[in-house]
Amino acid sequence: MTTELIHLGFSNMAAIDKVIAIISPNSAPSKRLIHDAKSKGHVIDMTNGRRTKAVLIMDNGHIVLSAITPETISGRVASMRRAGPRSQFEEAEQAE
Repeated sequence: MTTELIHLGFSNMAAIDKVIAIISPNSAPSKRLIHDAKSKGHVIDMTNGRRTKAVLIMDNGHIVLSAITPETISGRVASMRRAGPRSQFEEAEQAE
């Protein structure tokens, strides 16, 4: 089984097979979830100082903050799965 990585912007990647949910950061419950995770040290901030537009809840209890929208993330996952598996070498060449 290979790990599928999804690009979250600013050269940051996350393992998409470890994601339980992708939610908007604007609701009170999601803000509470982020606050609680920060107090436990379980927040991974991948926004590079930008506004948080999506919150990824991981299967190990960590919370990933992203500067791209949930719609964009789901679109990238869908297009990645339509394109089929590629080697990491091919993906690295395309990124350059």
